[in-house]
Amino acid sequence: MTTVSDETSNAVPAEPDPDAAPDAVSTDADGNAVTSEEATATDSTDEDAAEVVGDELSDDAVDSAGADPGPTEAGDAGDTDETGTPDADVAASDDEDIDDPEIEAADDSDQTAETVEGVEVDHADDAIDAIDADDIDSDDQSVDPDDAVVPTSAATQLDTDDDTWWKSAIFYQIYPRSFSDLDGDGVGDLAGVIDKLGYLELLGVDALWLSPIMRSPMADHGYDVSDPRDIDPIFGDLARFDELIAEAHERSIRVTMDLVPNHTSDQHPWFVEALAAEPGSSERARYIFRDGRGDDGDEPPNNWQSIFGGPAWTRVPDPDGTPGQWYLHIFAAEQPDLNWENPEVFDDLEKTLRFWLDRGVDGFRIDVAHGMAKPADLPDMDLESAGLLQNDDDDPRFNNYAVHDIHRKIRKVLDEYPGAANVGEIWVDDNERFAEYLRPDELHLGFNFRLAKATFDTESIRDAIENSLEAVLSVSGVPTWTLSNHDVDREVSRYGRITVTPAGADPVDVDVDIESPDTDIDLGILRARAMLLVELALPGTVFIYNGAELGLPNADLPDDALQDPVWERSEHTERGRDACRVPLPWEGDEPPFGFSSNPDTWLPMPASWTRFTVEAQLEDIGSTLSLYRQAIEMRYERPEFEGDTVEWYGAPDGCLAFRRSVGHLTCALNTGDVPVPLPPGEILLTSYPLIDGQLAPNSAAWLV
Repeated sequence: MTTVSDETSNAVPAEPDPDAAPDAVSTDADGNAVTSEEATATDSTDEDAAEVVGDELSDDAVDSAGADPGPTEAGDAGDTDETGTPDADVAASDDEDIDDPEIEAADDSDQTAETVEGVEVDHADDAIDAIDADDIDSDDQSVDPDDAVVPTSAATQLDTDDDTWWKSAIFYQIYPRSFSDLDGDGVGDLAGVIDKLGYLELLGVDALWLSPIMRSPMADHGYDVSDPRDIDPIFGDLARFDELIAEAHERSIRVTMDLVPNHTSDQHPWFVEALAAEPGSSERARYIFRDGRGDDGDEPPNNWQSIFGGPAWTRVPDPDGTPGQWYLHIFAAEQPDLNWENPEVFDDLEKTLRFWLDRGVDGFRIDVAHGMAKPADLPDMDLESAGLLQNDDDDPRFNNYAVHDIHRKIRKVLDEYPGAANVGEIWVDDNERFAEYLRPDELHLGFNFRLAKATFDTESIRDAIENSLEAVLSVSGVPTWTLSNHDVDREVSRYGRITVTPAGADPVDVDVDIESPDTDIDLGILRARAMLLVELALPGTVFIYNGAELGLPNADLPDDALQDPVWERSEHTERGRDACRVPLPWEGDEPPFGFSSNPDTWLPMPASWTRFTVEAQLEDIGSTLSLYRQAIEMRYERPEFEGDTVEWYGAPDGCLAFRRSVGHLTCALNTGDVPVPLPPGEILLTSYPLIDGQLAPNSAAWLV
């Protein structure tokens, strides 16, 4: 992937080929953008909006809700306040601020982000069936134990003839505990996922990524696996999982699942056997046991720290009860690291891979893909460069070269299953070292976090994009993009903070100093909507974290509700990741918002989330959910999104603009606090209504 240098900084995107141009966009009496064909239609959007019939949506409701989703949840343009929220009454800035030859106004009329095409859904009548969890009879969830261990003999990946689907796919990450609960225990389950497949089809994603659902004591909410070839009862069973695969494939949705090969649970049979065995035994050789330092071996083998805080070593007694060896756990003590130099470890992983692939799984997200191999001498680490939930490229705990042999072995297995693909979680900053994971015989995709780590300013965003493209260039790899996941603060909360620079100090994030507690959330929503258009305009693969499409912020949780092991291991100095893992709101005016029939959900849901429910947003063409649906559909359907490279163009201060190399889609972003002129072209979509024909602050636009 290459980018055009700033030698063309004074250029603007060329006009698109008139023969390939879409219908011209105009505005209706209400300022809504419509195509020339739509301009002759009667204005019946409001009258035909989805009708809620009882607790379910009618067929007509889904059809009309799928038509013409458009701009902002933030409402009509209003005065720009100190947070930068735009208003239609805001006058254009002085000429020296906006009359830049690099970007010219495409149209002086006040256009909005209304859709130019409706969303068509093949299975509209099931799109959001049974939003109410009570609509499913719990008796229907019983399974025959004999069926629970045998995969369907004909199960395969969704399309065994398509081995490149992952190159431009949109993955939707489901955190199963928090997606949808149908058995009423307050924790999400597989039946809940099946129940909401119509919603996911309506959203338009083509692949699911399930966070861990394997059997686990849940010390780290599933990332501590005690049986990698079974479903944990909290989520369901194998029969229910087979049903999920079949139902998803019926809707042309692929299913990928988390694989956790770096460590097991301390309740895994292997580790139980290791603790009962003597030092030097074959049972202990599956893990990383070492004698301690010091005269009595009472000091850890080295100074490594856990990613979750505290030492990365725990001492265990020998079988005779005397103090014995130490075992390594890069994460929690309940997650002992496997010894990948032992061939038994890969042999067992291969059984796991084939077990799920034979059931029709379309691939895996590999947890800690850069962490399995450890240096033989286990050298001390630089403690000053270490932090909770992070590592750098020189950290001996991660990114050791032997890890690439492991990925080659995994890839050989996946290559026997046409249509399967894997993506690795790779916290590696150096582009050359990152690219090594994406060589043709290793990972299909590498999970990239640069855009999620970027602050909301043009320099940071452009640097993240350029580095992500360069990182895969040398191996002709595919870039990946995400704004959040289960380990990262939600984008609305990140962007709802402002950055200040105290005299003589580095920039720091602070909460916006305003009277209303929601104002910073509204600002975050505006910016998150803008970044969605930036993300989807880029070439490659996109990952959406469940709830991002609703504009969810982090939840403010009380201390006694926190469950992340980071909270305890940091001695209550770090709150961990629970705030971005709160269950999704589906309907209603109060918790649990249709997530469960049980008000006592595994993490408490904020009462203020009424505005974020699927029900509240589905019929609102200005909602964040509608923006996601329209943007995803355009990305799939329109030829302007073709091309593996981007070209950069000059832009006013606080703005950036780039164009896809083949289809010539242009994306413009305004991070400033005044409206700016747009590049020439016809508007496809904006994240917020234009102000006097100009791009509003904290918003983005697509043009052709």
